[in-house]
Amino acid sequence: MSDAQVTEDTGGGRVKEGRKPPWLKVRFPGGPNSIRLKAIMRDGGLNTVCEEARCPNIGECWEAGTATFMILGDTCTRSCGFCAVKSGRPLSLDRLEPMRVARAVQRMGLAHAVVTSVNRDDQPDGGAAIFADTIRWIRKLSPQTSVEVLIPDFVGDWDALAIIMNARPEILNHNTETVPRLYARVRPKARYERTLELLRRAKELDPGATTKSGLMVGLGETEEELLAVFGDLVDAGCDVLTVGQYLRPTKKHLPVDRYYPPQEFDELRSSALKLGFRHVEAGPLVRSSYHAERQVDRLRLRQSVS
Repeated sequence: MSDAQVTEDTGGGRVKEGRKPPWLKVRFPGGPNSIRLKAIMRDGGLNTVCEEARCPNIGECWEAGTATFMILGDTCTRSCGFCAVKSGRPLSLDRLEPMRVARAVQRMGLAHAVVTSVNRDDQPDGGAAIFADTIRWIRKLSPQTSVEVLIPDFVGDWDALAIIMNARPEILNHNTETVPRLYARVRPKARYERTLELLRRAKELDPGATTKSGLMVGLGETEEELLAVFGDLVDAGCDVLTVGQYLRPTKKHLPVDRYYPPQEFDELRSSALKLGFRHVEAGPLVRSSYHAERQVDRLRLRQSVS
């Protein structure tokens, strides 16, 4: 999150520029584990979505020794209205990046590694082969580590999706981000139906994999629209859902329409679980990979009990 002030409720659910609501206060990075982790990333020439997307949880997660790797460079070929990652014309792909990510995973001693990327619509396979190589390298150097990939939509190239699923990640994550009505403003190059199709196909390609998706709230959606999306995701075979508050990275990005208090996230979580998700994380600071290792542990526990 940027240093710019966020907003406060003015009644009727709308907001104006002002101080942060108290439930959005976060820890800033700077402890010994954060310093060590940053050194590992710089030594390996690696990017993290924690830094590039200005994640509000970077202080907590880095101090806990976890981070989300961002592969395929640091420049995205799309320019979504909510995202702080740099957009433009990216450099060529780095074929050694998968090995360096795996070495960092090994140095960090991660039980669960999360890997995401920028969009690379300039590449024939959207970077899918680099994703697959990263999964395989992590398996080679840290065979006990489970792998979660948060992937782009590859503009509907299902052969690219198959390349990734053939590498057998434990969790395949692709974010829905918002409700269909807002896609043109929030995700102008994405398609809601394509997102659902990707999740369906991922489950068909590997029925044993866990599929996951996430949404932001506070962009102008209604509760009815959110519940409809939850239902669509369950119908697409999605197992895990994350729901968090949209925070405006800079004044150039979409404004926040409304801040949801913690109790509303509790209600959304309850509604989502009733619709059939296996696990739901919902809260103001929840992000796609927030407490991802905890999600995996809970899913494994439920599987062992059942």
